[in-house]
Amino acid sequence: MIQRQLIENVEYLLSVTPTVALLGPRQVGKTTLAFAIAEKVDAVYLDLEDPLDVQKVQDVVGFHAENKGHLLILDEVQRMPEIFAPIRTIIDKERRKGNKSGLFLFLGSASMELLQQSGESLAGRIAYSELFPINLLEYHESLNKPAATLWLRGGFPESLLAATESNSFTWRKNFIRTYLERDIPQLGPRIPATTLQRFWTMLAHHQGSVMNATHLARSLDVSGTSIARYLDLMCDLLLVRRLQPWTFNAGKRLVKSPKIYVRDSGLVHTLLNIKDMNELLGHPVVGGSWEGFVIENILSASKDTIPCYYYGTPGGAEIDLILEFSPSEKWAIEIKRSSAPFVSKGFHLACEEVKPTRKFVVYSGKDRFTLPGEVTAISLLGILEEITSRP
Repeated sequence: MIQRQLIENVEYLLSVTPTVALLGPRQVGKTTLAFAIAEKVDAVYLDLEDPLDVQKVQDVVGFHAENKGHLLILDEVQRMPEIFAPIRTIIDKERRKGNKSGLFLFLGSASMELLQQSGESLAGRIAYSELFPINLLEYHESLNKPAATLWLRGGFPESLLAATESNSFTWRKNFIRTYLERDIPQLGPRIPATTLQRFWTMLAHHQGSVMNATHLARSLDVSGTSIARYLDLMCDLLLVRRLQPWTFNAGKRLVKSPKIYVRDSGLVHTLLNIKDMNELLGHPVVGGSWEGFVIENILSASKDTIPCYYYGTPGGAEIDLILEFSPSEKWAIEIKRSSAPFVSKGFHLACEEVKPTRKFVVYSGKDRFTLPGEVTAISLLGILEEITSRP
């Protein structure tokens, strides 16, 4: 079993907050993490896709009364938004009795659904945490394995730990089919599965590119409004990332459209029918795939949500990733798949505008050294260790 870094943060939030919502796409390991927490405290687990468990919480106030003193874990909680109002009443009553923490743990795989529904009723009573697919630090510390397998297969546990490349690829194909044919229709959007698969595949082909809604709409023969709706849905399902541009310098002409990434590298490769490392290394998407893989690993390494951006100008100044830990601490990160990293003039020009406190180029080698302009060349594992060691 791979030890997940986030477990300590979730346990901390449960110690100071009545309710914690653990978000993440399906099959990313939320239930496994919740069971690991349940081994340390008195807990009751309910799966709200199970009709019997749904029946148990039809009267959630009564169910809570029967299980006082237990952490109630509700999986796929976005499927029953009607229980948030009575849960708010439960929380407020328990607070008056001095019970202010560790009452509920929600697991949800649709961020918009859960954030909006729980936010309406539980404002001030809930904390959120997101579980990413397995990152390189977790993979390395648990199994001491190299990055290549994680990059090819992606970080969903069943895919990553499959016995063979063929088994891993088959699992990912079935994962995509299940989302398109079952999970998304259950959320309500009436989008043909074939259309959404074509859209998802097009995003994979353009991994790491600046969003061009007009081009996507023309290719799919749909409206720009439909493209926006499809993208919102995939982002809300935590399957696609919109990396927003840094636009804080009003005096410069900046690129103002987001960059788009399919968040899990294994899904990128499956959508493009890339089955092994040789095929990946010879594919035009290899650079965008590595960039997205590095970005998701970096963002998963912090226990808190870090504001993140990219920087680009029409003149070629660019930074692949800006992390804003605080107003006084910004990191600029260039991402290179090469084993012999270099930093472009555009990166230095962009840093003159952004004024980061630290500058890195993340590359595919293992050594750490300094490049001109006070830029640190560092491995992916090294940058993850830098982030996790921050105070």
